[in-house]
Parts: sequence; C-alpha cells; structure tokens
Amino acid sequence: MLVSLSQLQELSPKTLVLLVGPPGSDKTTFCEQTVLKSLAMDRPIIYVATEYGPSDAEQALKAQGLGAVERGLLTFVDAYNETVGGSVPERPDTVYADCNDLSSLDIAITKVTEQVGRTGVLLVFDSLTSPYLFGGSEILRFMRQTLSRFATRGNAVVASIDEGCGKPEDLVAMMSLANAIIETDIAAGTKILTVVKHPRIEPTRIEVPVTLPPRVISYHFDLDYLRREMELMVRGFGAALRPEVGDRINIGWRDLIFWSGMLWDPKRFPTMMYELTKYSEDLGNVPSKVIPLRVKLLFKFMPKSYSKVNDMRKFMNMITRFKPEEHGMATIEYLDDASKTDEHHVRLHEHYECWGFERIGTSLGIMRPALVAGSLTGLEKLKGLERDWNAIETRCLGLGDPYCEVKLVPGEIDGLHASLEKDRTVIERIQARLMTHLTGFMLHGTPLMERPTIGSGVHIHDVQHVTAAPTVNASLQTVFKMGGAKAGKMLGDRLMDAGLRADEGVHRVIALMEHCKVGKIALGNRTAFLLLHDRVLQRLLRCREESARQGNQVYCDGGPVLRVGI
Repeated sequence: MLVSLSQLQELSPKTLVLLVGPPGSDKTTFCEQTVLKSLAMDRPIIYVATEYGPSDAEQALKAQGLGAVERGLLTFVDAYNETVGGSVPERPDTVYADCNDLSSLDIAITKVTEQVGRTGVLLVFDSLTSPYLFGGSEILRFMRQTLSRFATRGNAVVASIDEGCGKPEDLVAMMSLANAIIETDIAAGTKILTVVKHPRIEPTRIEVPVTLPPRVISYHFDLDYLRREMELMVRGFGAALRPEVGDRINIGWRDLIFWSGMLWDPKRFPTMMYELTKYSEDLGNVPSKVIPLRVKLLFKFMPKSYSKVNDMRKFMNMITRFKPEEHGMATIEYLDDASKTDEHHVRLHEHYECWGFERIGTSLGIMRPALVAGSLTGLEKLKGLERDWNAIETRCLGLGDPYCEVKLVPGEIDGLHASLEKDRTVIERIQARLMTHLTGFMLHGTPLMERPTIGSGVHIHDVQHVTAAPTVNASLQTVFKMGGAKAGKMLGDRLMDAGLRADEGVHRVIALMEHCKVGKIALGNRTAFLLLHDRVLQRLLRCREESARQGNQVYCDGGPVLRVGI
C-alpha cells in the first residue's frame, strides 16, 4: 500500500512517534508540517522547542502558511532560552522550562495540559537531543513518565532525536518506548523517510525531492576585512587586523569553542568543519574584487600544479615565508624524502590544534590540514586545473607521537572520513583535559596552553574558521549553541565545585577572556542569567544573532568589542 507523507503526519490518539535522523535531515520540518495539519483540524498543540525559541518556531510556521490561530489552540514550551542563558520574552502563549532540569519540562507540559483541559492534544517535542545531552540516560525516565503517559491518556506525541548524539544503547531504549519510529535522512537532493514501525502503517520508505540551499561563504563576511586578511599574504603578520589587542588568541579559547561542537555531534561535526573549511579557503570561491593586486601578481608566479615535489616545495616556501610560527600555527617542515608525485608529507612541531592533548587517544588536526588542502585546490583552480585536494594527519601528539605529520594528496584519501569521526568516550577525555587546563588557569594561575618556542596564541584567522562557521551553516548554529551551553555548564560546575560564589565565577571567566585576548570587554549592568553557575559560559558562547538584535557587538572570534551582560 502506498503511503503519503501527509498520512504519516496524521497522528491518532495514543501514538508516540520518534523521529530519528542526523542533524539537518528535516526532522523539524516534519514537526512543523504535523503542527499545521493538526491546527487545520482544530486540534490543540503543545509545542516544546529546545533548540530555538517560540518566535523562531512561529515564524517558520507562518512561512509554511500558518494564519490566525484561535487563542489557546497553540501553546509553546520554551526550553531553549533559559537553557542557553538567553533573554526570556514574555508571551501569553508560552511557558518556560530548562533542558538542564527534566522536572521543569514535566511541570511545564503538565501545566499546559491542564490549561487545555481536554484529550486529543498533539505534543510536539523538538528535540530530545538537548535534554539528553544535559541529562544523559535520565531522558528514558522522562519519556516513560511524561511522554508515554501523555500519549496513553488519549493524546499523541511526536518527538525528534539526533542520530549519533549519544550512546547507541540509549537510542535503542528510546526507540523501544515509542510505538512509531520514523527515520529521516537527506541524500542527493532527496528527503528520505523510512517507517520502521507504526501502529497503523506497514514499514515503508517515502522519498520526497528537496531543494538544498546553495553554499555561500564570502557573502557573509565584510569585504574590507577580507581584503585586509589577503594583505597578510603579502605583508606578513605585521599587518594587524586588531591593532589594539593583537591578532593572536590563546588556543585554549579556540579549543573551548571547537570541542564544544564535538559534544553535540562527534560523528558528523568534524567532517562538516573539515569540508566547510576547505571550501572557505578555496580562493576560487572568493570574489576577484576582494583579492589585492599584489596577491594576484604573487599567484602568477606560482606553479599551475602542485603534483611534483619541487612545485610543492615552492608552495611550502611561500607558507614559511610568512613565518607560521609567528602565526602561532606550528613550526613547519616539508619532508622532501618522504614525499613523491601526488603525495606530500609535512611535519608540524607544536601544532596548535593538538597541543595540550598529548596521548589522548585520537588524531586532532582537522582545521589546519583542511586549510592547506583548500588553499591548494583554490590555487590550482585559479590556473585552470580542477582538482580536489585532501589532507589527513598520519602522526599526532594526540596519538603519542612527538610531533604531527600531515599527508596531502589530490583526490580521495583512504581512511580520511573514519579519522575525522570521533568516538564519544574520546570526546569526553578531551573535554575533561580541556576543563583541567582552563580551571587550572582560572583557579591557580597555571599557564594556559603555553608551548616551548611559539607561545600560547594562534592567529585570529585560524580561530575565525571555527567561530564563523555557524554564520554560514544552519546545522552548525545548533551544534555550537547547544554544545556551547553544555560546555558552559561543565565549566560552571567546576568553578562552583571549587567553592567560588557565582559573582566570583563570572569574574574568573572574564579574566580568562582577557587573558585569551578574545577582544576588548565591556561589562553592562544587567544582572540576569550569569548569576547562576550553569550560565557562566553559556551567556558568553551564544551565537551573534541576539547581539545583532540588541545592537551589541559580540565577537567570540575576537572582534573589536565584546559586551557581556551580567
């Protein structure tokens, strides 16, 4: 029997549907369409949003055709803003909860249910990923006692969860609690929904064509700033982008932001960052008007291809000419003897991505290898040669080696994607080590990520490849916001466990930011949010969007001014 997408979104009472799929696989769209279909039948909706606010949800629904809604028919549970330390707008159709506290979610759902005063209600929970990452396997008890109980009382539930966000056994347990499971994915411009089990529908597969938005990078950056960055290629790192505070940012701050993303999606996040970094560093994707004339002249003298050892040596000489050790990236050594045509090897001493995580159990170099691969791809493209370069770390401090080595080849590299994916237990070790580094400095003044010969800082260009990613990729916005909230809670807990008062914790975080040279810091006079220990860093790591709305300048990549509300 043929099954339509519309049929899947018609949920009968006593149904608990679990949507399972990777981030960005349109689970939220499925939830929104289910809401619209139910509202068309005057069915009351409780919409629990954990990764965006009610205003965002309402705007998305209106974009899909939502009109005027009868009072009391659509009620939101905002479990996002309090979780990330955001401002909580007053809305008569909204109650509030916190993903850190599952009981607050239960209370909020119960309160709205009592207000509705009838059965046949649809509860949309998008998504379970956030409370799971904060509470772990406690989410299973929540599903049994709150979601399943809600469904058995004559209502329906549709809840989403990101595949790969936690332990496989926990996902299996969640699926056992649902009486309907739909797996979602997007591949080759097609949305795929696989019905694994359902009380009314036989297992089936539905494919729906989708239009994927184009990948745009340069448009999102200030053109003048891009030109200034390009000037660095000619003038070297004496051409400061931030004259007042300097262009080097402590790698501990960069690590805090980057590895918080790993907390959310350790399987896909590193590959997304690798591919996005390659794309953004490909000069073939940069508007010609941005490239200074002197840089264009420099390119004219570069080889057409970097296949041969002698030609790659010219490229490496260009890199070393700009003194990457002053950049804080690493001390670079091109390995002529180990290299051959279409396979090149580079040794990095004191590599910033890997420093501080010695013998952690995995390779750690992701962004800098991607930067080099993207540069090679772009330089050849400017000469008319279309080849996709790739890079992989073959030796690493994280694996116990005394230095790092990177292999560069045009085309695919066996084992690259497997090396990028990280096991959650390894991520937990990395986070524990990072928190030890950070709290060591904040509590005891221990030097933070200090390297023997090139110091603790890395140039802002490398940091921005991390911090700018959410501005050009919607999936990464969620990864960084929610991963940052989780990392903030971990750091805040450590500070409070050390006996600090909340206000002391805030000032230690500010001191950390000043030491890391994140930017010029101005303190406002607001008192909300940062006074709770599990908000200490959440407030500081939020994406720029709220700051833009408030007219503040907040640049976690070390922009000119950072306003921190306390």
